[in-house]
Amino acid sequence: MSTQYDPDRVPPKPTRAVNDDARLHDSRSVPELLGDMLTQLSLLFRKEIQLARAEMSEKVSDAGGAIPGMAGGAGLAFAGLILLLMAAAAGLSAWLAIAAGWSLLIVGVLAALIGYALIRSGMSKLKATNLTPHRTAEQLSRDAQAAKEQVG
Repeated sequence: MSTQYDPDRVPPKPTRAVNDDARLHDSRSVPELLGDMLTQLSLLFRKEIQLARAEMSEKVSDAGGAIPGMAGGAGLAFAGLILLLMAAAAGLSAWLAIAAGWSLLIVGVLAALIGYALIRSGMSKLKATNLTPHRTAEQLSRDAQAAKEQVG
């Protein structure tokens, strides 16, 4: 069984042939029918759980594939940022005619504050709701509603 989510996948046909004659002359008792319904609902919910697992696996693998490129880019950007901050400190020292130590401190504090603001912004965007398998949750909700309609 593939764990890849495929929204266009055609569901398998029922194992029992269902036609108008079979519906009219079904000799099963009400408890048997209820038992079959519960079995089918159980199977449906198990399939939905498998779908949720497949969807989450897909999301995790997509995120994992982006990590190496992001790490390389972040390393190079970090090196460039250090050089730019050193140049800013040297420029500030020459422009204000202050000691290099003070200009390094001013630039360092400003960079730390900007970095803190960026981290907080990123953390607020990274929420558990972004990782929720929305399609599966919606399908489970529709299945539960259909089950209620069948029983009630």
